[in-house]
Amino acid sequence: MTKLIIQIPCLNEADTLPQTLRDLPRRIEGVDVIEVLVVDDGSRDGTAEVARQHGVAHIVRFRRHKGLAAAFMAGIDAALKLGADFIVNTDADSQYSGADIPKLLAPVLDGSADIVIGDRNIADLAHMSRSKRWLQRFGSWVVRQVSNTQVPDTTSGFRAYTREAALRMTIVSDFSYTLESIIQAGKRRMAIAHVPITSNPKTRSSRLFDSVFAYVKNSAATIVRIYAMYEPLKVFTYIGVTVFAVGLAVSVRFLVYWVMNEGAGHVQSLVLSAVLLIVGFQILLIGLLADVISGNRKLIEDLLYRVRGMELATRSPQGPAGSDSDAHSTPR
Repeated sequence: MTKLIIQIPCLNEADTLPQTLRDLPRRIEGVDVIEVLVVDDGSRDGTAEVARQHGVAHIVRFRRHKGLAAAFMAGIDAALKLGADFIVNTDADSQYSGADIPKLLAPVLDGSADIVIGDRNIADLAHMSRSKRWLQRFGSWVVRQVSNTQVPDTTSGFRAYTREAALRMTIVSDFSYTLESIIQAGKRRMAIAHVPITSNPKTRSSRLFDSVFAYVKNSAATIVRIYAMYEPLKVFTYIGVTVFAVGLAVSVRFLVYWVMNEGAGHVQSLVLSAVLLIVGFQILLIGLLADVISGNRKLIEDLLYRVRGMELATRSPQGPAGSDSDAHSTPR
């Protein structure tokens, strides 16, 4: 029996959640059971109660706000424990159309993809300003370069995962899961597909960031951090070689003056050159050390994947529970 769980991270979505729930499909070809999981990220407007009133089967509730990344991972963990074969993640603000879920699921159902991401075609989004569209497109291009993927809309939260892909998901960012999960999947050589989707009219402003500057800052930090985790030797080699090359150029400049018998007036160049050469060499050594640590991290991730699989294999599907959250599971 094939089970799909549609997870919806929420933060104060009592007004928009009912429409999102009504929009979800009740039957999908190739899926035997469809269940809904709401992750209430410390809402203060009764979001969990609204979800329960609308017949949501599973609710994970945080006692305090933890952020989108934590809510997403809590939903993934809960869905796996509930025996999901496939997981669809969507937003509670009705941004994504529930009618597109069958289209989103098609590549994972036929076995051609591990992860499918909905493409909103950002260039044509009327509710998004031109500057934001440009930033989204540029950010997606950067993520494609560092992840070796072809995802056109990397910030889209409308996604489908196989059980295997969900088991391997390990989000460490506190900001958002969207960029990090793509970089991780790309570095792990997962099959990532994308399908065109429609976007509903905007119902509210984003609660993920306060300003465009904050979004750019957090997104850039996430990209650099995750890329450095998976390609530390490359990152530190680029930096180290650059610093070393500058030091070498400064030393050549001093040698030119020394040959011209003017070296006494440029001793500061010699000092600067020595400092840069030493720092560049140290950065290269740090890169080697980081690469060794990265190897250990990959072993730990593989161990975590195996432990998760063993844990889920030895327990029967049940409602999610945890010390940090109140968990509720109610029948339809």
